[in-house]
Amino acid sequence: MPRLAFVGVDHPHGAHWRQMLQNVAAAAPLVALLPAFDGGTTSLEERYAGLPRFSSVGDLLRWNEFDAAVVCLPNCDGPEVIAELIRAGKHVLAEKPVGMTAANTQCVAQALEQHPQVAFQNGYMWRYDEAAERLQAMVRDERFGKLISIEMTFATSDIARRGPEHYLFDPAVSGGGFFSWLACHQLDLLLYITGQAVVGVTARTGVFSEQASAVEDGGVAILDLEGGGLATFIGGYWIPRWAGESHWRIRGSQRWVEWDPTRAGTGGVLDIHGPKPQWHAMEDSFTLPVDTVPGYGGRRCLALVQDWLDAMQNPGQRCRNTAQSTLQTLQLIDTIYQSSREGRRIECRIGG
Repeated sequence: MPRLAFVGVDHPHGAHWRQMLQNVAAAAPLVALLPAFDGGTTSLEERYAGLPRFSSVGDLLRWNEFDAAVVCLPNCDGPEVIAELIRAGKHVLAEKPVGMTAANTQCVAQALEQHPQVAFQNGYMWRYDEAAERLQAMVRDERFGKLISIEMTFATSDIARRGPEHYLFDPAVSGGGFFSWLACHQLDLLLYITGQAVVGVTARTGVFSEQASAVEDGGVAILDLEGGGLATFIGGYWIPRWAGESHWRIRGSQRWVEWDPTRAGTGGVLDIHGPKPQWHAMEDSFTLPVDTVPGYGGRRCLALVQDWLDAMQNPGQRCRNTAQSTLQTLQLIDTIYQSSREGRRIECRIGG
């Protein structure tokens, strides 16, 4: 039975992660806490109030009565702490995006190469969404024909909801802004669903709303896929209340699909439109039931955690999210920032 430590228990997502971990508490109990932000535990549930509490990873490792760690740290601190835990033989589940850049996160991949028995997982939970899995299968089975375009949009609560002084909007702590913290989900999923490398990036990031910010509040990216198709992403911290909107549209030579992952009253919907060879047009809709699993990310995150626990029991088995996929997503974000900064298309080869 793996015993879990929570490093960064006071993270903004900390309460949601603890609620998710309660689903697997019988198989993987939480046994230690390490606050890492303001040290605040005002939201800590009473069931955890008596757990051993540490002020540094060094102290936690000297105690050593744990097998794995959930790590939710700022991007500037995460990679070195994660690498230290891996070198100590501890399994790690890391909040996305893990690090500020691909370069400063390379130490995680290097530690895993030296300790292949360690189970590594990150927080990109949309790889475990059933609708995303079905889209990946459609691409793999060539049901789209040739992929022509993938159009992704995602907008969420504006910077004023948290306040511009929040650590997420401090470039020294987080590196970037919207693309680093939230667009990363969509970019990671693009690589997962298509299985294709991104070979060119043209992007513009910046501050487009009224709220001044030290990091970008959003932007747009055009991504050239190795199969000849285009992927586009537009989004930002642009909604003046706590809310979010997410939509995908995938167009191929033989069908197009609209994915609404947050449609009210459902767990996500795929509206599928196919060819009309004679008089019958292919029209279908696939609807997931409402997600009733408590905790961060619901059933998709529970599947992510279970994948991690399974990998612990099978040394050498890799989770769906890997160190390589983590670095690829960071490389794509780095290239989007470079393209915007230099005002030109950047040729690359990321993923695939």
